[in-house]
Amino acid sequence: MFPIKHLLNIRWPWWLALLTAGLVTYAGLQWWRGPLVQPDVVKTMDMVQTMVASGRVQNPNRIDISAQITSTVSSVQVREGQKVKQGEWLLSLDNHEAQAGLQLALAAVAQARSRLRQLQDLNEPVAAQAQVQAESNLRAAEKNWARTEALFDRAFVGQAAKDEAERQLVSAQAQALIQATQWHSVQSKGSEVANAQAALQQALAGVEAAKARMAYTRIVAPRAGTLISRNVEMGDGVQAGKVLLVLSPEGLAELVVQLDEKNMKWVRLGQSAVVSADAYPDQLFKAEVVFINPGVDPLRGSVEVKLKVLEVPAFLTQDMTVSVDIEIDKRTAVLQLPLSAVHSIELAPWVLLVRDGHAVKSPVTLGLRGLGVAQVLTGLTSGDRLVPGAASTVQDGDRIRTNTP
Repeated sequence: MFPIKHLLNIRWPWWLALLTAGLVTYAGLQWWRGPLVQPDVVKTMDMVQTMVASGRVQNPNRIDISAQITSTVSSVQVREGQKVKQGEWLLSLDNHEAQAGLQLALAAVAQARSRLRQLQDLNEPVAAQAQVQAESNLRAAEKNWARTEALFDRAFVGQAAKDEAERQLVSAQAQALIQATQWHSVQSKGSEVANAQAALQQALAGVEAAKARMAYTRIVAPRAGTLISRNVEMGDGVQAGKVLLVLSPEGLAELVVQLDEKNMKWVRLGQSAVVSADAYPDQLFKAEVVFINPGVDPLRGSVEVKLKVLEVPAFLTQDMTVSVDIEIDKRTAVLQLPLSAVHSIELAPWVLLVRDGHAVKSPVTLGLRGLGVAQVLTGLTSGDRLVPGAASTVQDGDRIRTNTP
């Protein structure tokens, strides 16, 4: 092993000894002057005070998609988490019974149209000819009656002939009236045509009802959105009203947060907020307070607050965890400093001022607090330099160096 005493016996060059002495002197001077810090500066700026809370994404209008008829599921076209468009096919129910009902309704329409066509094409012309015949018979009966009455007055015929002529006249009059009524009933505004038209409308309504029942067997998305729940598989029997799928509509999102009840006084409807999802912390979006529950949860001592997302980002999904910064106050041109430079912030806040190369303890009074900053009410002036919170080893009275004059 090389003895240390041999180092002492080595004759060092004069320039190396001088360099070593200079380095030692410089290091000692730097130590004497204290550590080098990058000071924080007190500035006059506009300031926003925010309240931070955690919450979850909730769609305010979840849609429960259910069956309208009792049937069996024949196919399922979607899965949980899938995004769907409005009108997109989701699942099908067995449609054999609905299909048979539709065919029966269509047959009823055909029958009603046939009856109406029969009245228009056959019954009306026949009734018109029958009326013509009845009017002709009536005119003949009237002439016969007049002739018989004249002969009876001159005693050329007896009472029996007169009575028979009168009977024929009355019969012809009745027949003419009946035929006229029948003819009017089969005309376009007649009662039989009206009944036939009503029967046709009823049959057409039956077709629409059958088509509606048929449509119930094909369930589609009422709106564009994301399917967050699927409670059915192919072959399942379902009843009317049973919820099969749950849809979270696109373009609608609400944030639900729980605030400590002692902060209720700061929150107001219409306040804006900046939100970040825990899964996408760098992608901020805006929201607005739209609901403040007037009641307090006695178990948690919290108040439920809901915020409307103004422009829903594509990545936002149901039940996603978010951090919300609610803007509760705003001031212009106020003194502010970084919160990291403040010590004992909740008790008696103070900072370390940079004064003539030393750290000097100075009490401060704080006002609004924002994202990483706080308003200075007393104790500092604009331009004051502070020892940053990162320089945790610096104490009151220590010498310090800064890289700024």
